[in-house]
Amino acid sequence: MTTYRIAPSILSADFARLGEEVRNVVAAGADIIHFDVMDNHYVPNLTIGPLVCQAIRPHVQVPIDVHLMVKPVDRIIPDFAKAGANIITFHPEASEHIDRTLQLIRDNGCKAGLVFNPHTPLHYLEHVMDKIDMILIMSVNPGFGGQSFIPQALKKIAMARRMIDESGRDIMLEVDGGIKADNIAEAAAAGADTFVAGSAIFGKPDYKAVIDAMRGELAKVGNSVAK
Repeated sequence: MTTYRIAPSILSADFARLGEEVRNVVAAGADIIHFDVMDNHYVPNLTIGPLVCQAIRPHVQVPIDVHLMVKPVDRIIPDFAKAGANIITFHPEASEHIDRTLQLIRDNGCKAGLVFNPHTPLHYLEHVMDKIDMILIMSVNPGFGGQSFIPQALKKIAMARRMIDESGRDIMLEVDGGIKADNIAEAAAAGADTFVAGSAIFGKPDYKAVIDAMRGELAKVGNSVAK
């Protein structure tokens, strides 16, 4: 049976009380903290760096999933590993040598993954599946929170799921962008098992109610597959 993981994105959290926010969302049932890093170069926005990761690390025991929307990526990877990241993902367009960057992440003690924008083909995976722990499918164009889910992403999720199943490897399939309780089941049915949600969780007063609603929708998918 599929293990589903909810990964709230702190991009939508209240940064004035970030430690409290991550503690509260984990207490509400989050499995992973998703950490969006933007450089105003690869994407048109500027967010947070390793010091913020280091600051929240003592507040939670769950994995911190760092999504690097930066170019180039290699220089910053060891800093995030030292800051307490557990998973580091990056975009293939942001690395001159994808295999080397994946190995760099693993050499620094983290799980490694590739991120695919709506327009980015999955063929980058073909020769590096042995170094992949996570595939992240973007269901919005990266750079800003609060965007609407792009339905075409469902086809790409399904394609990635087939590639994972054919590889025989234990690889997480994450989806990020516009995920909420009313579409999470579609993404799960397509093959995703890890779900990033920002404003859908942090934009509501009761984090537990939102996460519980998401898990309720995911349970329906699990039950339909079981039948």
